[in-house]
Amino acid sequence: MKIGYCLVVVVLFMVPLCYATRLSGVSSQKLEVKKQLNRLNKPFLKSIKSPDGDTIDCVHISHQPAFDHPSLKNHTVQMRPNYHPEGLLDDNKVSNSKSQNDGSKPIAQLWNLNGRCPEGTIPIRRTKREDILRASSVESFGKKKNSSVPKPKSAGPDFISQYGHQHAIAYVEGDNYYGAKATINVWTPRVQQPNEFSLSQLWILGGSFAYDLNSIEAGWQA
Repeated sequence: MKIGYCLVVVVLFMVPLCYATRLSGVSSQKLEVKKQLNRLNKPFLKSIKSPDGDTIDCVHISHQPAFDHPSLKNHTVQMRPNYHPEGLLDDNKVSNSKSQNDGSKPIAQLWNLNGRCPEGTIPIRRTKREDILRASSVESFGKKKNSSVPKPKSAGPDFISQYGHQHAIAYVEGDNYYGAKATINVWTPRVQQPNEFSLSQLWILGGSFAYDLNSIEAGWQA
């Protein structure tokens, strides 16, 4: 009888302990997600609701998340270059380009149907809790590993481990590049698994494929 009584006491004591540990882990994750959201979603001067459900915040250009980096503390944003690289553009090309752009209507994004950001601000999609939870961890959200840099190879998706990366690339290298442009089409991209995504983008890379890699990227992701 004494042995049975001891076993009952131990079991009843361990169940609340496991439950409390689980609650502690969930609370810790919620706190980390909240910190990440506060860090990424800056105070905005205007908020625009996009027809696709996204919220676009118009953030002052000097308050964008990139300037949280210690190396960019007290950085002054230069809106226009002081000069163009020699031989890149002559005066005639610059004047012709300006006259052509003045009469053309820029291509609008979907959220522009409901408004535009004021001058001196930049549009930033508001990060949601679900966005962060889709990442492998809170700390890895928005970060890329060195292995994710596109190279001319493709691995077929493994539907058991849900791992795989398929892509097509066209690239040039070996010269000095002062800009780039691309026309990117969207043909009803589909995702079949919760951790899948589809994207198309233009990259400008500097450095090697090691830790000194710098990149400027623009495109779409679904």
